[in-house]
Amino acid sequence: MVRRFTVVIERDEDGIFVGSVPGLVGCHTQGKSLDELMERIRECIELCLEVQGENTESVLELVGVQSIAV
Repeated sequence: MVRRFTVVIERDEDGIFVGSVPGLVGCHTQGKSLDELMERIRECIELCLEVQGENTESVLELVGVQSIAV
């Protein structure tokens, strides 16, 4: 069974890509390139599912991203 997860990708001040999966608690990693990040986030998802159980239902649903000026 193939499951799809939303990955939020950000870049820090050093140019490192940081990815997190809102639907899996504690599922985040980083990489020097987008390719490296996606490889690592896939491994992270697999590990989270192994630890939390394959039947883990996502508690969070990504609704969207907003930008706000303060």
